[in-house]
Amino acid sequence: MSDNESKQQSVGIVGAGLVGCLAALAFAAKGYTVYIFELRPDPRENPNPKNLRSINLAVSDRGIRALKYVDEEMAERVLQYVIPMKGRMIHDISGTKQESQIYGLFGECINSIDRSFLNKVMLDEMTSSDKIKVLFNQKLIKLSQLTNDDETPKMTFLDLSSKSEEKKKEYEFDFIVGADGAHSQFRYQLQRFSRMNFQQQYIDMQYLELCIPPNPNSKEDNTIFSIDPNHLHIWPRHNFMLIALANQDGSFTSTFFSPWSVIESLKSADDFVEFFRFNFPDAYQLMGEESLRYSFDHQPRGSLMQVTAFPYHSPNGRALIIGDAAHSMVPFYGQGMNCGFEDVRVLMELIDSNNHDVKACFKQYSQDRHQDLLTICKLALDNYYEMSSKVTSPLYLFRKKIDYFLGKYASGRFLTWIPMYSMISFRGDIGYSDAVKIEKRQRRILNNIQNGTLGALAIFTAVKVAQYWHKLKN
Repeated sequence: MSDNESKQQSVGIVGAGLVGCLAALAFAAKGYTVYIFELRPDPRENPNPKNLRSINLAVSDRGIRALKYVDEEMAERVLQYVIPMKGRMIHDISGTKQESQIYGLFGECINSIDRSFLNKVMLDEMTSSDKIKVLFNQKLIKLSQLTNDDETPKMTFLDLSSKSEEKKKEYEFDFIVGADGAHSQFRYQLQRFSRMNFQQQYIDMQYLELCIPPNPNSKEDNTIFSIDPNHLHIWPRHNFMLIALANQDGSFTSTFFSPWSVIESLKSADDFVEFFRFNFPDAYQLMGEESLRYSFDHQPRGSLMQVTAFPYHSPNGRALIIGDAAHSMVPFYGQGMNCGFEDVRVLMELIDSNNHDVKACFKQYSQDRHQDLLTICKLALDNYYEMSSKVTSPLYLFRKKIDYFLGKYASGRFLTWIPMYSMISFRGDIGYSDAVKIEKRQRRILNNIQNGTLGALAIFTAVKVAQYWHKLKN
């Protein structure tokens, strides 16, 4: 199929979140006419657009690659608002000690940005395109059956903003994409006639959004930030933890994660304040009692869940789910949005390599992408233990130092060595599943180094003890 033919074809996308927006921009860039439907009202018209169930995003290489693939200039406009984070800043329980743990080998950073703000920026990018039409307040109520090759996708929506009696409207497209999140209605409709495996797993973890305000002494300190903005701040407490990411106005979006039993054991705002005072004394000072009380009493507690599905396409190859609709993951590796953006890049590269045969690409996408998506969902869940507990372990820190040394100084001379975090966050050219295979090989080498080092230390200690006893006897 030529580019001219693709211009005559239409794509309907459900969900105007981050992944849906990028998918719309990507299809439009290739010449397709795009309609995008969103259940919510236009967030740009909301005077208070803050989503209290949101966690700041950490944009990393996979997300950046996808943005640049779609439009280099658009990527520059979006990324001008990020705040680079070069590593984790670990806060101890006394509130007096902080330890920086650098992410990259050569100064690489992940980048903090507010989710709602980024969504508005991308909506602005979309609405400036003459190939994209955005419709808000649209509730998907029916998806036509898509089992035979000659069945054209049809979607019926209920216009929630319409006051007329005719609120329902049917739309017909050549291809349709579901990017409407973890609780996807598109996926639900697709499952009616598709033999799709599906699993939804709630994690015993809640999150509560808090806030560290801008520095009240900004003039004297010559900075609007109360703590270092170029780190992802973590207060690890094994069973629960607190994180904080910087915003451009000097504030930090902070999120408290804990099992439900922990938050439910705190019966009042007083209990919550006292809990914070004991476990996060420096964060308590930065946030203040009034803010903590308000958050406990008024802000919602979010649930965490993982969603996996397969295959992602309809039987006839005219419909596809991407992003959280296909693979919702917990936020502990910072890859949810990055992975969703990578979905778009992978799909567009398939369309390029298959001469715009979108049906074939949708089917191939399911096969090519599945293992990587299963892998990152598991990595995201496993990384909670690292963030909440392992970052304070001497053995973990020892292994990280060896990992860092081999990656920075030995790689390319004696062997190829890339730390796992670097592969996931800074090497979008390495698939998630390939990164795990490489890390397993490297882990065996690390274990040998660690065991050899500990063995040598034990022998050295034994020799010193023997020499000491020999002196005592003489």
